[in-house]
Amino acid sequence: MEVLMPEPQIYVERTLAIIKPDVIDKEEEIEDVILRSGFHILQKRKLQLSPEQCSNFYAEQFGKMFFPNLTAYMSSGPIVAMVLARNCAVSYWKEMLGPSNSLRARITHPHSLRALYGTDELRNGLHGSLSISSAEKEIRFIFPEAILEPLPTGQRARDYLNLYVKPTLLAGLTALCKEKPADPMIWLADWLIEHNPNKPKLQYRISQ
Repeated sequence: MEVLMPEPQIYVERTLAIIKPDVIDKEEEIEDVILRSGFHILQKRKLQLSPEQCSNFYAEQFGKMFFPNLTAYMSSGPIVAMVLARNCAVSYWKEMLGPSNSLRARITHPHSLRALYGTDELRNGLHGSLSISSAEKEIRFIFPEAILEPLPTGQRARDYLNLYVKPTLLAGLTALCKEKPADPMIWLADWLIEHNPNKPKLQYRISQ
């Protein structure tokens, strides 16, 4: 009996990443790691939070002994906030970060980002959302203009790609294989721009 496997679902999550004040000088290095790990950076901004804004952002930690030090630390200098997207973004980014205590991370997860860039339990270098719901809340806090509409998934995504992307892309890839250029990515990008079916057509007038 033939067993039909379900088609893979196209699903994209978002999570919030923050480069904290004490490692702001490592911004480019950390961003490179993020991109090489399969994330897309949808939004990015550099800002400095006030102690009051930090208190609101970390409201769930209110009442804990480290809370005053946390808000003082997070408001001590500029931060870089990014909205990251990929499949299973929340859990994957948390895995890359490692334990919240950088001292423990160096022992148990020596290759994690907090082990590499953090100092201790408080100054751990980077922030990541704990869940999908907290990611949405945090993204709205840092990027109040963000519209968090659900991205197309499953059949909707496949229908969209089949209608608007695949015909032109497949033709471009076929032409690419025939041409075999030295720089295939640049060649394909130029080909797609030239053969974009939605490219505006210029109307020329013949002057009298």
